[in-house]
Amino acid sequence: MLRFFIDRPIFASVISIIIVLVGMAALRALPVEQYPDVVPPQVVVQASYPGASAEVIAEAVAAPLEQEINGVDDMLYMESTSTDAGSLQIIISFAMGTDPDQAAINVNNRVQAATARLPQQVRDQGVRVEARSNNILMVPVLFSPDGSRDVLFMSNYALLNVLDELVRIPGVGDASLFGAQDYSMRVWLSPDKLAQYDLTPNDVAAAIREQNAQFAAGSLGAEPSPPGQAFTFTVTTQGQLSDPEEFEAIILRAEQDGSTLRLGDVARAELGSQNYAFSATYNGQDAVPMGIYLQPGANALETATAVREALEDLSSRFPEGLSYTVPYDTTEFVEISIREVFITLLVAVALVVAVTFVFLQHWRATLIPVAAIPVSLIGTFAGMLAFGFSVNLLTLFGLVLAIGIVVDNAIIVLENVDRLINEQGMKAREASIETMKQVAGAVVSSTLVLVAVFAPVTFLGGLTGELYRQFAVTIAVSVVVSGVVALTLTPAMCALLLDKQSHTVAKPFQWFNAGFERLLMGSKVSEHHL
Repeated sequence: MLRFFIDRPIFASVISIIIVLVGMAALRALPVEQYPDVVPPQVVVQASYPGASAEVIAEAVAAPLEQEINGVDDMLYMESTSTDAGSLQIIISFAMGTDPDQAAINVNNRVQAATARLPQQVRDQGVRVEARSNNILMVPVLFSPDGSRDVLFMSNYALLNVLDELVRIPGVGDASLFGAQDYSMRVWLSPDKLAQYDLTPNDVAAAIREQNAQFAAGSLGAEPSPPGQAFTFTVTTQGQLSDPEEFEAIILRAEQDGSTLRLGDVARAELGSQNYAFSATYNGQDAVPMGIYLQPGANALETATAVREALEDLSSRFPEGLSYTVPYDTTEFVEISIREVFITLLVAVALVVAVTFVFLQHWRATLIPVAAIPVSLIGTFAGMLAFGFSVNLLTLFGLVLAIGIVVDNAIIVLENVDRLINEQGMKAREASIETMKQVAGAVVSSTLVLVAVFAPVTFLGGLTGELYRQFAVTIAVSVVVSGVVALTLTPAMCALLLDKQSHTVAKPFQWFNAGFERLLMGSKVSEHHL
């Protein structure tokens, strides 16, 4: 069995080729990101109580919701924020590995149980529950270079024409505006006039709700109809009001003498923003930032490229005076980091090749352990995909460290073959067969020992375990692949290549060998005296 692959070198080569092909296919499917996803999944509950203070929201809205949500399955902790702007946000963090969609469903069921205890205005506004991605990919910004467009226009343009396009891009988990400013009709009441006409803000709000509504007026000529009725007409009425003048014409009170009191008599209506609690600037100009969140498991580089292409296409249809830029893009750090890691990979490979050649002193012999490097590293990507990892700084760092390790098994086999050829005058094929009898167990043992060193890291829990698991498992997988290569491809290459190499070495290597021999003799003498 030990000489199986020596007798069948083509079969041994095919195994390595298959490992490389599978690894390359896995590399195309692996997500690319800066760091592994180590942040616990989060579900966000948002509610709005217009006009209420932070204390009122905490007591009337946050307390019932927190009481119901507390203890939901796999929950770690909960954070609640109430503001004087009338908004509430509750962030629920869950244990690592929790399905965020199922967590959102569980939280939503708890929220629905608490809805009956919430104020009516909060229920009218609605309570929003959604699983939030914490991985911000980039933050594009809309701004007006000449100042001709205000924030309200840019915010609504982004909401209607930009976000819908971005959220449909493959790899984008979510796209949202920071501090969205939706168009709203703002009514400014005059307290003295309200007191003069004996009115309250609730009276004004009730009149607006009653007269600013959609009504179904029915139809004319519908069945049953008299004979000869040829047409049926659907009656349409004016829908919701849209202009400030229409709002100011709302009737608050009608007297028997025909006189009316209208909204314009006690208030002023204007078209503005629903919320002014958030503002952003870019280079001193008003701007509208948009958060683009990466979908779990997506390729950050490909997604960022697709977002930039979509923004460039959308910008060709922007109205005059509107432009965009991307001041924050996490993929810039990813690209630079990955580029530096690949440079380190090349340097490490060059050092391994140089050291191997200095000691073996024959290119054919050097080729044998060097061949194990690409096979082991590329094959590791298949293991990364199987374990659900990504190409990130930690896995690439593991590959850098693995370069010097994956050649060990091949060198064990090669050096023993070279020793048998030089000391016992064997042919390369015979030496390879004898070597497999002598060191196959050592190769398997060394592989298992290295795996045993890194495997325990996979059982660490919490943030530390998630952070270092990918690093350790990447090295362990590469070592296992190198062990397979050392037992299949390496002995086959030794049997084919070592017979054809010259036994004479260049003068510099002769000096190196002489110095190395003196060093070994000196160490042996020291051991003898001890």
